[in-house]
Amino acid sequence: MAKPSSTNWWRPDLRLAPQPPSFTHHIGRKLLVFLQTAQGLGAFSLITLGVMLRKRRTAREVMQPRIRREITRSGSRLLPMFSFLALALGFLVVGQAVTQLSSIGATNYVGSLMVTVVVRELGPLLAVMMMLARVGAANVIELGTARAKGEVEALEALAIDPVHYLVVPRVIGMAAGVFALTIYLILGALGGGYLWAFLMMPSLELTPGEYISQIADALNWMDFVLIAVKTLTFGFFIAVVTCYHGLAQPLRQEDVSRVAVQAVTQGIIVCTLVDLIFIVLYFVG
Repeated sequence: MAKPSSTNWWRPDLRLAPQPPSFTHHIGRKLLVFLQTAQGLGAFSLITLGVMLRKRRTAREVMQPRIRREITRSGSRLLPMFSFLALALGFLVVGQAVTQLSSIGATNYVGSLMVTVVVRELGPLLAVMMMLARVGAANVIELGTARAKGEVEALEALAIDPVHYLVVPRVIGMAAGVFALTIYLILGALGGGYLWAFLMMPSLELTPGEYISQIADALNWMDFVLIAVKTLTFGFFIAVVTCYHGLAQPLRQEDVSRVAVQAVTQGIIVCTLVDLIFIVLYFVG
């Protein structure tokens, strides 16, 4: 009878036992998921852009009403909410800034401060965040529910491109909505802020004419180009992110709300990164 080896053959090899995940393992998994998501979003963005260019004249009688409906949903229906947001931004930021600068005799800096804070940054960012929360989450829920019920597969069976029929109208509507509502938000905030400052400080030395003149002098042609390109880019990407999460994979109806939260979070990250890129390009240019 053979003797067992000198090692404890009855004791399991601890090196083969499952080990608790390490911190580097956790970071690696998160990085892998991030890269996979970024790859998927990049591919979906290119597919959407290609469909928009290739099929821009396809089924106009069907697509135009859908595009108008998405523009209405992402534009005029949000005017009451953006009116309140414009007044709040004007009272909380613009009004206080004008009041404080007037109290220390630095009214010459009002125009440049308003352009830097409100026109270039806060206006576009607040507009796209509200659009993402209000319309973007609805996109995920609608498309995720349609995918869960098999409606997307039904469109494919009828030889209808789901990206052209479901995604393109939302991209155009959200891009146009972010652009228009950003302009509306900026104008409302600048006007409401000065009104609030005048009510709080009746002896305000800065007249409306001087206020408008300072803002006009602080603006340049690059600001107008930046607002247009930035807002349209914001609208395109938040539409792509939300539509991607609604259509990327089959979902159960109980998973739709979780995916909507995930899409909104990723949309905020994407918008922040895009805004950072525009800031760098602005200062470099």
